Amino acid sequence: MKFVDFKLDPKLLEGIEAMGFENATPVQEQAIPTILSGKDIIASAQTGTGKTAAFLLPVVHEIMSLPHDDSIKALVIVPTRELAIQIDQQLEGLSYYTSISSLAVYGGGDGSGFAQEKEALTSGADVIIGTPGRLIAHLNMGYVKVDKLNFLILDEADRMLDMGFNEDIMKIVNGLPQKRQSLMFSATMPSKIRDLARKLLKDPDEINIAISKPAERIVQAAFSVFENQKVELTKHILTAKTLQSVIIFCSTKSNTKTLNRELKKLGVLSEEIHSDLEQKERESVLREFKNKKLNVLVATDILSRGIDIEDIELVINYDVPNDGEDYIHRIGRTARAASKGVAFTFINEKEQFQFGQIEQLLGDPVPKAKLPASIGEGPVYNPKVNKGGNRGRGGRKPGKK
Repeated sequence: MKFVDFKLDPKLLEGIEAMGFENATPVQEQAIPTILSGKDIIASAQTGTGKTAAFLLPVVHEIMSLPHDDSIKALVIVPTRELAIQIDQQLEGLSYYTSISSLAVYGGGDGSGFAQEKEALTSGADVIIGTPGRLIAHLNMGYVKVDKLNFLILDEADRMLDMGFNEDIMKIVNGLPQKRQSLMFSATMPSKIRDLARKLLKDPDEINIAISKPAERIVQAAFSVFENQKVELTKHILTAKTLQSVIIFCSTKSNTKTLNRELKKLGVLSEEIHSDLEQKERESVLREFKNKKLNVLVATDILSRGIDIEDIELVINYDVPNDGEDYIHRIGRTARAASKGVAFTFINEKEQFQFGQIEQLLGDPVPKAKLPASIGEGPVYNPKVNKGGNRGRGGRKPGKK
């Protein structure tokens, strides 16, 4: 289905064409007409399937027909600063030929950033994209004009609940008009998301697109290793072949910093991203990675969602992810759009049971690769025995990276 078939405003279609979009993805095909009909929706779709445009396009189309004033027409709540920035940038591109205004609000900056956000919110913006804590800080001040709000969008709703934002979300929603159209987008659909949907949505249509399955274009492999073999295996992989774009995910800031330090010693063009960095530092690192000035990013799960780079060749799970959903989001950073990609996972003895649970979710075992002779033998892979390292659901405190 082509975007022109949705009968969107010509100025909006001009922006879509300028960005090189022509055919809608499956989630866009289902979501856009439903949103245009005025229905609430709860949508679940795999990462990289075009969820952002699925809600931005119909919402912008509807806002263009509303009276122009200084009230906020749409509020998008997201879990991270990176995702807020990404959505705002995509909105700017799609609405380039329209008069729609937007603002991304998120914490982590200095006092001047908050003051600039306050000024923009006071004068009004059509679409606000923000993280829960920052939005509450502004709403508590009383100058955010939400009395005429038409649309509430929760993006990456499952991630927000994982990070402990349930109470913040309800606090924000309780201050919004009851008469509104509410849209919830989530990569997965656990019971806690359905509970939240029952509180926020009115008779919603449900959309499910390829839940909890990696893209078929991703070649997956895993290595059974001892913990002290992980650094050397990473070095071996990065030096065996010239790679322009690699993301390595670690489960702790400590591992992230240590590995990046070792790679720099090897001469690898790498940098690290984790919650200890200021927002400006993160943006600078991401910009250099996008511009190919860096070949490798070593990151915590802060980066598993909210990064929009289409040509990542390889994802390495240096540590086994917390659960199957995190695994899918991590490896979903590669093989985006029409490209292919590779995802390697390193599994130490304590992580074997945990990775076995991920394989159960996937429905098939991930092929196990043999370690290079220079690395030595690794442990026998036996995921049926819990050797004491399984974090499992809830084992890691929400938001701690």
